[in-house]
Amino acid sequence: MSISLQTITDREFDRRVEASLVPVLVEFWKPGCGHCRALMVELEQLQEEMDSTLLILTMNVAENFQIPAELEVPSLPALALYRNGAFVKFIGGLGKREEIAKQIQIEVDR
Repeated sequence: MSISLQTITDREFDRRVEASLVPVLVEFWKPGCGHCRALMVELEQLQEEMDSTLLILTMNVAENFQIPAELEVPSLPALALYRNGAFVKFIGGLGKREEIAKQIQIEVDR
């Protein structure tokens, strides 16, 4: 059984990301984006596997404009990795959960 991912808005973004004691992965997506939905399924499984070592949040860019604009989100879906409240990098958005987990681990181990 997969878990549903937590959503985040522009208003609460900084507070939630900075308060997290674990790395945060944010998926930027919009309704009607098939690749975004497919990636969300992978991320739900990844969240279940990584449990308390990673927080995965989703942001609907059709409803939230500030954070995606600040980050200059290149395309959708996009995955942004944060560590200690700071942006680290974008992670390829169309990967499978194994590849995403590998990229996260490389950054976290640095």
